[in-house]
Amino acid sequence: MRITEKVITASLLATLAGCSLFSSKDTKIQPAALVELKGGVTPRTVWKYSLGKAGNAVFTPALVGDSLYVADGDGVLARLNAASGKEQWRVKTGTDLTAGVGSDGEVVAVGGVKGAILAYDASGKQLWKAQASSEVLSSPVVGGGMVVVRSVDNQITAFDAKSGTKRWSVARTTPALTLRNAPGMVINGANVYVAQPGGKLLVLVLATGLQRFEVVVGEPRGATELERVTDIAGTPVIFEKDVCAVSYQGRVACFDALTGAPHWSKPASSDVGVTVDQRFVFVSDDKGEVAAYSRENGSNAWKNDKLSYRRLSTPVSYGRAVAVGDFQGYVHLLSREDGAFIGRAATDGSPIQADPVIAGANLIFQTQSGTVTALAVE
Repeated sequence: MRITEKVITASLLATLAGCSLFSSKDTKIQPAALVELKGGVTPRTVWKYSLGKAGNAVFTPALVGDSLYVADGDGVLARLNAASGKEQWRVKTGTDLTAGVGSDGEVVAVGGVKGAILAYDASGKQLWKAQASSEVLSSPVVGGGMVVVRSVDNQITAFDAKSGTKRWSVARTTPALTLRNAPGMVINGANVYVAQPGGKLLVLVLATGLQRFEVVVGEPRGATELERVTDIAGTPVIFEKDVCAVSYQGRVACFDALTGAPHWSKPASSDVGVTVDQRFVFVSDDKGEVAAYSRENGSNAWKNDKLSYRRLSTPVSYGRAVAVGDFQGYVHLLSREDGAFIGRAATDGSPIQADPVIAGANLIFQTQSGTVTALAVE
């Protein structure tokens, strides 16, 4: 754990805030014990694939069509068939990695140590290497002929996807303290949506980097810098005409994706992200509660508090279930309608911090120890 310039580790921040993440002799807060499930469903393991460890980074697989791109902290990048898990190619990038993966199916991008950006084509051939202004923890996003990268100094830079030439760069100010996490980005049409420290969601024109609009998800409050940390967590989600996001010590909110007009917001605190489906917005909060909000008006549909302090991943809507991973590598299935437990599966025992991925009938998780597991519910 370390504090550097304007960055504080998420785990240290949570501990200082009184939200200790794991059991120890020095804290009264314990992760909730798992109760035996009676009945329900048992997810089936469809396939597994092994990578190296993620270390202090988080690697979320990138799904494009029927291909799944995965990476690890030791510099391995691979392309798998998402249905079968069959390896199509596997390359060594030659450097340790800190972020990934981003892909549009033609270009695959990852972040390396000291801000290196590496791009490959769909066959695993390296296209180019570029340099960001500082360390990169957020997965690059690829689309519209661009590879967009956010570095920890809060500089957003776009590179030409084919050549690696820098096309534009936008520098934003950073609060005194921020979570050392990986605020995400998403490309939608002509825009790129960038999660920001300080609770703001920035929307830029993809082609030029000009600001389209900026909205506030969570406003800093409190007397100390620690209490005022309100970074957007995870990746903003665009669903139909909505863009939704959640902040730490702030709010969960949805806006018009084209104009930024607010639809609704509710108090929430999360250091991971949200997921959205036709009816609900789902949030895993920093205390281990999973909540569902009406996508239409933000009213609370249900809350499950039986996974407290189990360090949950971003949830994902999966058929009639909501799936979420925890710090011991368990995948929990909750009823989409009322939040009750309906199933559970184990992976490799290490934390699940990467966002889950839905690929057809497969529910895919990557653990911090490097196991990529595809589950299915019959």
